[in-house]
This record gives sequence, structure tokens and C-alpha cells, in this order.
Amino acid sequence: MASIARRGNLQWRVRVRIKGYPVQTRTFETRNDAEAWAKITESEMVRGVFVSQKEEENTTLAEALERYEREVSSRKKYGREKTRIKNWMGHDLAKHSLASIRGSDMAQYRDARIKSGYASNTIRLELAVLSHLFETARKEWGMERLSNPVKSTRIPSPPEGRDRRLKKGGLEKLLENSPEEMGRIIRFALETGMRRSEIAGMTWESVDLKKWVVTLSETKNGTK
Repeated sequence: MASIARRGNLQWRVRVRIKGYPVQTRTFETRNDAEAWAKITESEMVRGVFVSQKEEENTTLAEALERYEREVSSRKKYGREKTRIKNWMGHDLAKHSLASIRGSDMAQYRDARIKSGYASNTIRLELAVLSHLFETARKEWGMERLSNPVKSTRIPSPPEGRDRRLKKGGLEKLLENSPEEMGRIIRFALETGMRRSEIAGMTWESVDLKKWVVTLSETKNGTK
């Protein structure tokens, strides 16, 4: 059975007791919301489909971000997510519980970033981090009833792909205005098509001067 009691002057506290389940409690600002939640919770318990949302209600976005960075982001090859995680940590939403964050919050964040002049791809990547966090929490952290607010939000369109190439005389001008060592790196990058991180990560152990071959043990696509 459910019991509802006033908590102070502005809140209503609900307590649901059904045999076979731990006592569930939650606080609401209106009695109508309290009664609606109690009715749904009792019905799910009777039908044997109730799953507690206590963890997602008690876990703030900041706490989830810290866990995500420790358990998920730290294992990725490229550490660019740290900047995006830091950005979310400084946002007001970081103080909110995971269960309270809605698609409308994501839409407001998106619109604010667009208004501030951020590129659409930057906003896409920021929202992608949060989306993966919610999916990880739902699938791996035992928060099965947690909904992903990013999935109900319109994501900015991706930018058009780059098609710029060096024009005639462009390489010469680039080399003229670059230090000698940088010029060698530029030529090497053009000849091999290697990424900046791949060039910077080269060691003598990976180079075979007899065969004129360099072996890349770690690449962006995950293959050797």
C-alpha cells in the first residue's frame, strides 16, 4: 500500500510498501504527482515488472561523469573526451540527478551553444559524450529504467566534408614559411598520408630503413 504525507509546506512524501519489494519512497511538489507515482509503482509491483530507479535518482550527472571518465573514457586511445567531460562538469546540469534530466534540457543546451557561436560538430560531439554516458549507465551500471535524453533531441547537422587540396605553388609557399624540421614533417605527411598523432608516435623500432617502411601499431581505425 502507499502512504502520502505532507513534508513541510511545499512537498509531499510517498512511501510504497508491497510484499516482496523494498520500501520505495519519493518526494514531490504536488499531491497529484505523488498520487500518480504511487499508483504506477504499486501497479508495476503487483504485475512483477517494477525496477527501482533509486540509483539514477540519487546519482548526479557530475558523479556519473567522474565514473564514466574513470571506467570508459580513460580506455579510449584518444583523450579528447576529457575536454568535453570537463565542459559538462562545469554546467548547471551536473548538479541534477540522472533521472531528472530531460530532452528539453538537451535542447536548451544545444540552442545556447549555437547562439554562442559553437560549430555544429563541436555540439554534436559534446552531446555524443552524454548520450554514451546514459547508454552505459542503462546497460552496464544497473539503471535499466533510465532514459537517454539525447535520443529525443534534434542533433545539429554534420558539417560538409573537407575537399580542399594544395593548389599549384601552395606547397612551396608552405615550406618557405615553415622551419626546416617542420618542412620535413610536412613532406613526410604528404607522401605517407599519416595522421599527426601517427607521425608524432613513431619510434625507431617501428621503422625499417632497408625496406623504407614504417609500421603503425596503433591507428584511428584500431588496426595495425
